[in-house]
Amino acid sequence: MTEQTTPAPRRPRPKVMTLTPRAAERVRSIMASKGPEIAGLKIGVKKGGCAGMEYTMTWADSVGKFDEVVEQDGARVIVDPQAVLYLLGTEMDYKTDKLSATFVFNNPNQTGACGCGESVNLVPAGKTELESLKD
Repeated sequence: MTEQTTPAPRRPRPKVMTLTPRAAERVRSIMASKGPEIAGLKIGVKKGGCAGMEYTMTWADSVGKFDEVVEQDGARVIVDPQAVLYLLGTEMDYKTDKLSATFVFNNPNQTGACGCGESVNLVPAGKTELESLKD
């Protein structure tokens, strides 16, 4: 007779990034205006700009097999799998002032930025940061 074992429950995975209440409210509001066919706001990074990399944001109609999903306060952010190591530990905020309103990324992996703020210098999260997620 073979003994069946129940697999150990999976430990919840830490979020790649978090959203401030203002960012979650803004993403949720825009998602609602886009309609139910929108799966979420997809965040990524690409090479470009004078500092080397730029954040990307697009509306996604589906979640890819390897995408990371961050759901917070009714907002859904989808993180491109190629951006995970660059965004690990990032806090996304939404700031408004007299002349503009924009999403702001408070990223511990950012080592520099250009003067205009459109591009950043990012390094992948290190082994120490990855190990801390296992605790």
